[in-house]
Amino acid sequence: MIVAVIGLGTFGGKTAISLSDKGVEVIGIDKDKKKVDAIKDRVSHAVAIDVTDEKSLRGVNISDVDIAVVAIGDNVEGSIMAVATLRKLGVGRVIARAINKVHEHVLHEIGASEIVKVEEEMGEIIASNIAAPHILEKFSFSAGYSIMELALGKKFSGKTLVEAKIRHKYSLNVVALQKKIPFITESGKAAYRYEVNDDPKPMDLIEEDDVLVLVGSEKNFNKLFAEIGEL
Repeated sequence: MIVAVIGLGTFGGKTAISLSDKGVEVIGIDKDKKKVDAIKDRVSHAVAIDVTDEKSLRGVNISDVDIAVVAIGDNVEGSIMAVATLRKLGVGRVIARAINKVHEHVLHEIGASEIVKVEEEMGEIIASNIAAPHILEKFSFSAGYSIMELALGKKFSGKTLVEAKIRHKYSLNVVALQKKIPFITESGKAAYRYEVNDDPKPMDLIEEDDVLVLVGSEKNFNKLFAEIGEL
């Protein structure tokens, strides 16, 4: 897979390096040579060009990439022009960063495949961390359903899954149970490892440091959160 990341500020630079660390061939592109130089040793290729210039993009064979990520955030016009040019040059999948609703609408209209709303999403993450610190991870999918990793061990400590009545009271299914297991290292030091039980049984015991992975509707998760309060 070849991915072009266009705009190498904080968000774009981090995206490019993270993709590269995962084994993806990355082309980092920015008109600011300093930003290009900052990541050139961390990605497959890094070039300093004006991404709104069609000739320049053709020169780096941009039409050969599988995905382009337009991470430009401080120049709305440049972001829009970059997306339009990428679509014109035949890039099939263009993921673009939007900084407001108008920007998002225009990006959709000119053919962006997916929109990333960094500021909005970060606001939601911060709010969730404050209001619901027991949510460790959350993955939402269609029709208002989610999978969540929840630090609920303290609430249900000493109870079996059937005694906790999570399914009975909240219509949420426990799909995994992560346990913190103490052990002694070869050097004699106390340490911990994490073990995941991906086939939990009704009589499995919940301990204080356990993390529960639940799946269900947002409505039922909200019912659980309203009843458990602060942990």
